[in-house]
Amino acid sequence: MSYRTLGILALALALSGAACRSSQVAGSGATVTPATTDATGASGATGSSGAAGASGAASTTGAPAIIQPGAPGQENRTISAAASTDLSKVRFTPADVKFMQGMIGHHQQALEMVALIPDRTSRGDMKMLGKRIELSQQDEIKMMQEWLKGRGQELPDPHAHHMHGATLMPGMLTMDEMAQLEAAKGVPFDRLFLEGMIKHHGGALIMVHELFGTPGAGQDGDIFAFASDVEADQQMEIDRMGALLRELQK
Repeated sequence: MSYRTLGILALALALSGAACRSSQVAGSGATVTPATTDATGASGATGSSGAAGASGAASTTGAPAIIQPGAPGQENRTISAAASTDLSKVRFTPADVKFMQGMIGHHQQALEMVALIPDRTSRGDMKMLGKRIELSQQDEIKMMQEWLKGRGQELPDPHAHHMHGATLMPGMLTMDEMAQLEAAKGVPFDRLFLEGMIKHHGGALIMVHELFGTPGAGQDGDIFAFASDVEADQQMEIDRMGALLRELQK
């Protein structure tokens, strides 16, 4: 069989397939727009379908369709790229609430610790460290309270850790450890403060890791941003305080 004959047969098959596809589209009620050809010679067509269960259609710019799995018993649906990144409907979880409530008391103790600095040390770097912690954690307490209030959740007493038998969040100092810190001055105070705050910050990192390790938790936009900031900022301060502590031990 000659190459010419093969070419004619291939063309006939292609035309037959196109006709079949055309009749299927007509039977489905879909509206098809004329094909367009780009500079490379590739051709394509855009269309819209009234098929049940589809919500949204692929963009006419050629962006790939994104299929969102349906809930049990429901069909999948096609969504846009914008809808796939929309976090406005992401809900908070009990673990998110527990994290915020616990971190308020955790931050409050840090404020009580830095309030001891001015009368107990003469080091400028210690005072600067304390001021940084004070400003950041005051703002964060307000943010956490607003987050809880906006979602109708209970606002904890920031000073609840002073109550007898209170459950302390990871890294928080006991009443005895706070008493030792309050009684110290000069270099002994600096050392106890740095050791205590490194432990305290380490506890905050544990809380963040527990949050992100809980299925479904930490997906709320505000929670995710805050917890990520806590992890980055407090790790940086742990490193900074470690360097100060090593300097004191020389």
